[in-house]
Amino acid sequence: MSGGPRVTHVASRPGHSFSKTLQDAITLVAGLGVEGDGHAGATVQHRSRVARDPTQPNLRQVHLIAGELHDELNAAGFELGPGDLGENLTTRGIELIALSAGARLHLGQGAVIEVTGLRNPCIQLDRFRPGLMAACLGRDAEGRLVRKAGVMGIVLTGGVVKPGDAIRIEAPAAFRALEKV
Repeated sequence: MSGGPRVTHVASRPGHSFSKTLQDAITLVAGLGVEGDGHAGATVQHRSRVARDPTQPNLRQVHLIAGELHDELNAAGFELGPGDLGENLTTRGIELIALSAGARLHLGQGAVIEVTGLRNPCIQLDRFRPGLMAACLGRDAEGRLVRKAGVMGIVLTGGVVKPGDAIRIEAPAAFRALEKV
Protein backbone atom coordinates (compact mmCIF):
# COMPACT_ATOMS: atom_id res chain seq x y z
CA MET A 1 0.00 0.00 0.00
CA SER A 2 1.53 3.29 -0.97
CA GLY A 3 1.74 5.88 1.75
CA GLY A 4 2.05 3.33 4.57
CA PRO A 5 -0.52 2.16 7.12
CA ARG A 6 -3.74 4.17 7.14
CA VAL A 7 -7.13 4.49 8.74
CA THR A 8 -9.70 3.80 6.03
CA HIS A 9 -12.97 4.11 7.98
CA VAL A 10 -14.11 5.27 11.41
CA ALA A 11 -17.33 4.27 13.15
CA SER A 12 -19.17 4.68 16.43
CA ARG A 13 -22.60 4.17 17.85
CA PRO A 14 -24.26 4.93 21.16
CA GLY A 15 -25.69 1.95 23.01
CA HIS A 16 -24.67 -1.67 22.83
CA SER A 17 -25.58 -2.72 19.30
CA PHE A 18 -23.30 -5.08 17.38
CA SER A 19 -22.50 -2.98 14.30
CA LYS A 20 -21.30 0.61 14.33
CA THR A 21 -22.26 3.51 12.04
CA LEU A 22 -19.65 5.01 9.71
CA GLN A 23 -18.67 8.58 10.58
CA ASP A 24 -16.70 11.34 8.86
CA ALA A 25 -14.50 11.52 11.98
CA ILE A 26 -14.45 10.24 15.56
CA THR A 27 -12.99 11.82 18.68
CA LEU A 28 -10.82 9.64 20.91
CA VAL A 29 -10.86 10.63 24.58
CA ALA A 30 -7.89 9.65 26.75
CA GLY A 31 -8.77 6.94 29.27
CA LEU A 32 -12.30 6.49 27.90
CA GLY A 33 -12.41 5.55 24.22
CA VAL A 34 -14.52 6.91 21.37
CA GLU A 35 -16.64 9.90 22.35
CA GLY A 36 -20.34 8.97 22.23
CA ASP A 37 -19.70 5.26 21.63
CA GLY A 38 -21.53 2.66 23.70
CA HIS A 39 -18.28 0.95 24.68
CA ALA A 40 -16.51 4.10 25.94
CA GLY A 41 -15.65 4.24 29.62
CA ALA A 42 -12.84 3.84 32.12
CA THR A 43 -14.33 0.57 33.39
CA VAL A 44 -15.68 -2.37 31.38
CA GLN A 45 -18.67 -1.62 29.16
CA HIS A 46 -19.30 -4.99 27.50
CA ARG A 47 -22.38 -6.47 29.17
CA SER A 48 -20.93 -9.91 29.96
CA ARG A 49 -17.89 -8.34 31.61
CA VAL A 50 -19.98 -5.83 33.57
CA ALA A 51 -22.03 -8.74 34.92
CA ARG A 52 -18.86 -10.47 36.19
CA ASP A 53 -17.12 -7.42 37.66
CA PRO A 54 -18.15 -3.85 36.77
CA THR A 55 -14.99 -2.40 38.38
CA GLN A 56 -12.55 -3.98 35.88
CA PRO A 57 -10.59 -1.50 33.76
CA ASN A 58 -11.87 -1.15 30.21
CA LEU A 59 -9.14 -2.67 28.04
CA ARG A 60 -11.58 -2.66 25.10
CA GLN A 61 -12.16 1.08 24.61
CA VAL A 62 -11.39 0.97 20.87
CA HIS A 63 -11.82 -1.94 18.42
CA LEU A 64 -9.63 -2.02 15.29
CA ILE A 65 -10.01 -4.38 12.32
CA ALA A 66 -7.78 -4.65 9.26
CA GLY A 67 -9.60 -3.97 6.01
CA GLU A 68 -7.73 -6.99 4.67
CA LEU A 69 -9.91 -9.17 6.95
CA HIS A 70 -13.00 -7.69 5.32
CA ASP A 71 -11.49 -8.63 1.94
CA GLU A 72 -10.90 -12.21 3.11
CA LEU A 73 -14.40 -12.56 4.56
CA ASN A 74 -16.09 -10.99 1.54
CA ALA A 75 -14.19 -13.38 -0.75
CA ALA A 76 -15.67 -16.19 1.37
CA GLY A 77 -19.18 -14.82 0.70
CA PHE A 78 -20.00 -12.94 3.91
CA GLU A 79 -20.77 -9.46 2.43
CA LEU A 80 -19.34 -7.24 5.15
CA GLY A 81 -18.45 -3.59 5.28
CA PRO A 82 -16.52 -1.34 7.66
CA GLY A 83 -18.24 -1.03 11.03
CA ASP A 84 -20.30 -4.18 10.52
CA LEU A 85 -18.26 -6.21 13.03
CA GLY A 86 -18.42 -3.50 15.68
CA GLU A 87 -15.05 -1.93 14.92
CA ASN A 88 -14.35 1.74 15.52
CA LEU A 89 -11.36 1.87 13.17
CA THR A 90 -10.75 0.01 9.93
CA THR A 91 -7.14 0.03 8.78
CA ARG A 92 -5.07 -0.89 5.73
CA GLY A 93 -1.42 -1.81 5.48
CA ILE A 94 -0.90 -3.05 9.04
CA GLU A 95 -1.14 -6.62 10.33
CA LEU A 96 -2.96 -5.72 13.53
CA ILE A 97 -3.08 -9.20 15.05
CA ALA A 98 0.71 -9.55 14.69
CA LEU A 99 1.39 -6.48 16.83
CA SER A 100 2.85 -6.73 20.31
CA ALA A 101 0.77 -6.10 23.38
CA GLY A 102 1.66 -2.56 24.40
CA ALA A 103 2.29 -1.38 20.84
CA ARG A 104 1.25 2.23 20.42
CA LEU A 105 -0.55 3.39 17.32
CA HIS A 106 -0.11 7.08 16.58
CA LEU A 107 -3.07 8.22 14.49
CA GLY A 108 -3.47 11.36 12.43
CA GLN A 109 -2.52 14.57 14.21
CA GLY A 110 -1.68 13.14 17.63
CA ALA A 111 -4.13 10.54 18.94
CA VAL A 112 -2.46 7.48 20.48
CA ILE A 113 -4.00 4.04 21.12
CA GLU A 114 -2.18 1.34 23.08
CA VAL A 115 -2.99 -2.19 21.88
CA THR A 116 -4.20 -4.32 24.80
CA GLY A 117 -5.11 -7.61 23.12
CA LEU A 118 -7.15 -9.58 20.64
CA ARG A 119 -10.88 -9.52 20.18
CA ASN A 120 -12.14 -12.99 20.92
CA PRO A 121 -14.61 -14.03 18.20
CA CYS A 122 -17.91 -14.90 19.85
CA ILE A 123 -21.39 -16.18 19.00
CA GLN A 124 -22.53 -12.65 18.12
CA LEU A 125 -20.62 -13.07 14.86
CA ASP A 126 -22.76 -16.08 13.92
CA ARG A 127 -25.92 -14.19 14.86
CA PHE A 128 -24.84 -11.45 12.43
CA ARG A 129 -23.83 -13.86 9.63
CA PRO A 130 -24.04 -17.65 10.11
CA GLY A 131 -20.58 -19.24 9.93
CA LEU A 132 -18.76 -15.96 10.54
CA MET A 133 -17.30 -16.98 13.90
CA ALA A 134 -15.48 -19.96 12.39
CA ALA A 135 -14.27 -17.77 9.52
CA CYS A 136 -12.70 -15.39 12.08
CA LEU A 137 -10.68 -18.21 13.61
CA GLY A 138 -7.76 -20.04 12.07
CA ARG A 139 -4.65 -22.05 12.88
CA ASP A 140 -1.02 -21.11 12.45
CA ALA A 141 1.71 -23.43 11.11
CA GLU A 142 2.13 -24.97 14.58
CA GLY A 143 -1.62 -25.57 14.94
CA ARG A 144 -2.23 -22.78 17.46
CA LEU A 145 -5.53 -20.92 17.38
CA VAL A 146 -5.44 -17.58 15.57
CA ARG A 147 -8.11 -15.01 16.43
CA LYS A 148 -8.54 -12.77 13.37
CA ALA A 149 -11.41 -10.49 14.53
CA GLY A 150 -9.17 -7.53 15.26
CA VAL A 151 -7.48 -5.95 18.24
CA MET A 152 -8.62 -3.90 21.18
CA GLY A 153 -6.94 -0.89 22.70
CA ILE A 154 -7.09 1.95 25.16
CA VAL A 155 -6.77 5.64 24.36
CA LEU A 156 -3.59 7.19 25.78
CA THR A 157 -3.84 10.53 23.96
CA GLY A 158 -7.10 11.87 22.61
CA GLY A 159 -7.73 13.51 19.28
CA VAL A 160 -9.81 13.47 16.15
CA VAL A 161 -9.32 10.51 13.80
CA LYS A 162 -10.67 10.36 10.26
CA PRO A 163 -10.36 8.21 7.15
CA GLY A 164 -7.04 8.74 5.40
CA ASP A 165 -5.10 9.42 8.61
CA ALA A 166 -1.65 7.84 8.74
CA ILE A 167 -0.80 5.26 11.40
CA ARG A 168 2.66 5.15 12.93
CA ILE A 169 3.53 2.10 15.01
CA GLU A 170 5.66 2.43 18.14
CA ALA A 171 6.75 -1.03 19.28
CA PRO A 172 7.45 -1.68 22.95
CA ALA A 173 11.00 -2.57 24.07
CA ALA A 174 10.11 -6.29 24.28
CA PHE A 175 7.59 -8.16 22.12
CA ARG A 176 4.63 -9.71 23.97
CA ALA A 177 2.21 -11.86 21.99
CA LEU A 178 -1.35 -10.61 22.01
CA GLU A 179 -3.87 -12.55 24.06
CA LYS A 180 -7.65 -12.24 24.10
CA VAL A 181 -9.05 -9.41 26.21
